[in-house]
Amino acid sequence: MKISIFGLGYVGAVSLACLARDGHDVIGVDIDATKLDLIRQGKTPVVEEGMVDLMKDVVAAGRVTVTTDAVHAVLNSDISLVCVGTPSAANGSQDQGAVLRLAESMGVAIREKAAPHVVVFRSTLVPGTVEDVLRPIIENGSGKKDGEGFHLCFQPEFLREGSSIRDYDKPPFTVVGANHDYPAERLKALFGHLPCNFLKTSVRSAEMMKYCCNNFHALKITFANETARLCAALGVDPFEVMDLVCQDTQLNISRAYLKPGYAFGGSCLPKDLRATTYLAKRHDVEIPMLAGIMQSNRNHVDVAVNKVLETGKRKVGFVGLSFKTGTDDLRESPLVSLAEQLLGKGVQLSIYDPEVHLSRLLGANKSFIERHVPHIGELLKPELADVVAEAEVLVVGLSSKEVFADLARLARPGQKIIDLVNLPNVADIQADVEGLCW
Repeated sequence: MKISIFGLGYVGAVSLACLARDGHDVIGVDIDATKLDLIRQGKTPVVEEGMVDLMKDVVAAGRVTVTTDAVHAVLNSDISLVCVGTPSAANGSQDQGAVLRLAESMGVAIREKAAPHVVVFRSTLVPGTVEDVLRPIIENGSGKKDGEGFHLCFQPEFLREGSSIRDYDKPPFTVVGANHDYPAERLKALFGHLPCNFLKTSVRSAEMMKYCCNNFHALKITFANETARLCAALGVDPFEVMDLVCQDTQLNISRAYLKPGYAFGGSCLPKDLRATTYLAKRHDVEIPMLAGIMQSNRNHVDVAVNKVLETGKRKVGFVGLSFKTGTDDLRESPLVSLAEQLLGKGVQLSIYDPEVHLSRLLGANKSFIERHVPHIGELLKPELADVVAEAEVLVVGLSSKEVFADLARLARPGQKIIDLVNLPNVADIQADVEGLCW
């Protein structure tokens, strides 16, 4: 395949060398003449393990050429990989100057090209950039439409400096954000041999996923380091602790808890977070990330409050009240917090939870509702139908398949439903309740 690569930094240079090694003809494009001269001489423009020998071999094999001419590169390739830099601006925003200028040049080149050209953005881009910013520039410059005269897609890269050749050859997955099948098929032909899953998604999801991955990596590093600081103050071996944490692949190192939903609550997480932050204060240890979790959780409740109030409706029904599905535990339930705030705003509430019945509550749970939320107890209804019949808005805070089935049967067309837990069968309920607004 004939490939052009724009931007010959770490990602671009490594991609150029690896693609040429795999038998493709590659044109490297950069505005830096020094980088181009090095590559022409078979030398690497970046310091990276394995790149010295690899670049020497692929240049000697005649599969690599370099140029500053973007139009020439597009006209003489089938696919363009865009790897130009998108650094931070002074205010923290993304400096997209290089990729914007390149989009203009690509539009000019694509205008002259008969065959549809595939443009693959690999530079980290703010979600919406490809479709809302770059696509209009290329369409205006080329006089053609995305999906007809050319194809735009986004393929995030996961190459770490110092191990980028190994990461190229064994990535965690290959993600392609594309609006049409043709560019995805071309990229599968290019990267489908790699030992990982090839995943096609929307352009916006692919753009956001790259930020999410990097943020998660930063989060994990910070979590380990804050834990280590607290461990040091307590005389605990942080390496032993983190090694033990990583042994749990059911909850800790897993997909568990990574599904977007409502705020957390219950008798464990809030109290242990508070105890951790108090312990850190006693030992003069700063743990800002861990200390900020409870406030972030409270913000999630505030979002739900605003979402309900924005409907303008005053009769609201709750489907769920306990801190999670399958329990009657109301301690620190974010649904209880939501109910209390709405009551304070003058909203009329009715509540149904299949597990919460005043007559059956025992021990700490009974004591909690009697001391803290006796007024909410008066709002509990024995049947879901009673809540649905009274409500203009339904707030769903549990994930019971049985309740979903009943909700689909009972909800009225036009009745507003606010989903707090990302209903897995929302499409089924929509199909069953004509006109239901989500």
